[in-house]
Amino acid sequence: MKIILGITGGVAAYKAAELARLMVKEGIGVEVVMTEAATRFVTPLTLQSLTGKPARTNQWDDMAHIDLSRGADAILIAPATADFISKLAQGQASDLLSSLCLARDCPLLIAPAMNRQMWNNPATCRNIELILSDGIHMIGPESGIQACGEEGMGRMTEPAEILLALNSFLSPKALSGKKFLVTAGPTMEAIDPVRVITNLSSGKMGYAVAQAALDAGAEVVLISGPTCLAPPAGAAFFNVRSASQMRDAVMEHVGQCDVFVSVAAVSDYQVANQSSAKIKKQDRLVLELEAGPDILREVAALANPPFCVGFAAETESLEKNARIKMEKKKLPMLVANLAQDALGSDMNEITIFGPDGMEKLPRSSKKALAGRLVEEIAKAIS
Repeated sequence: MKIILGITGGVAAYKAAELARLMVKEGIGVEVVMTEAATRFVTPLTLQSLTGKPARTNQWDDMAHIDLSRGADAILIAPATADFISKLAQGQASDLLSSLCLARDCPLLIAPAMNRQMWNNPATCRNIELILSDGIHMIGPESGIQACGEEGMGRMTEPAEILLALNSFLSPKALSGKKFLVTAGPTMEAIDPVRVITNLSSGKMGYAVAQAALDAGAEVVLISGPTCLAPPAGAAFFNVRSASQMRDAVMEHVGQCDVFVSVAAVSDYQVANQSSAKIKKQDRLVLELEAGPDILREVAALANPPFCVGFAAETESLEKNARIKMEKKKLPMLVANLAQDALGSDMNEITIFGPDGMEKLPRSSKKALAGRLVEEIAKAIS
């Protein structure tokens, strides 16, 4: 993938360096084009060091305003100042970056950044409305504390979120028109009003699957147990606590879904002798446990079930135990991993058991693995 990163002259230009670093880390080829004002905030040498390529600033450099966009997947302007948005609205070509945008033959995305009063100014509002009608795509901005000390709308979206939005925009929409229901995270089963039984699931894999499905064009419902994660933008999000609450939420939404991906680490047991008052400390406490709901098995057994994808976190005999679970619950696809390698980590190594057999995916980020899994699901339901 090749992206042209345009940087204009605002305080948020320093964040463009982090954005460039994140894109290069993901294997994206980055060409940087800076306005003269941008060089007052961050140097071209900084961007060259991060991307391995000279940052372009000279409008008179051969035919750069024509050549650069040829073969590029997109131009991303971050930050995009009020002044530069005005240039886009008017079709100006007064510097290399504005000329490049006017002569482009690829999509253009902008991440605005400016003071709240500038953002709310009627002239800016008119310009935003005009460029959106011209087919330019916008990421953000956000509301928050600004460099000037004021607070309000106009703060540039954080680099990691910009990159997620860019990837989502450029991803093939193989699942357009499909509806995904994804569960994620742990569940908590109460012992008394202050104590619970739970597990070490972070929810990272489930949230990554939800994001990958969104990137592929699906409509996504995400039902999550307690986590510290922000839900993916664009997903319908429902927060639950116990396995019973998760089961009820799943059954409420599953009838409208084409695919159910059960990533959540649902508690196998719940406390039968739960106390309504805090249990005082004692030398020994005996808990009586009973089996909780088997959500995946119940969904797979519906008269007209969605395409069900299960997850198996094992500590040994991975393939054997995964095949037993797949057969027992009558699943068309199951993802297995070793729990000790995955819980709480950003990385994982998974094996996908599906209609075309078994495929082992090497250790990688959960985001990358989620993308591959969604690709396999898209193939299976096409």
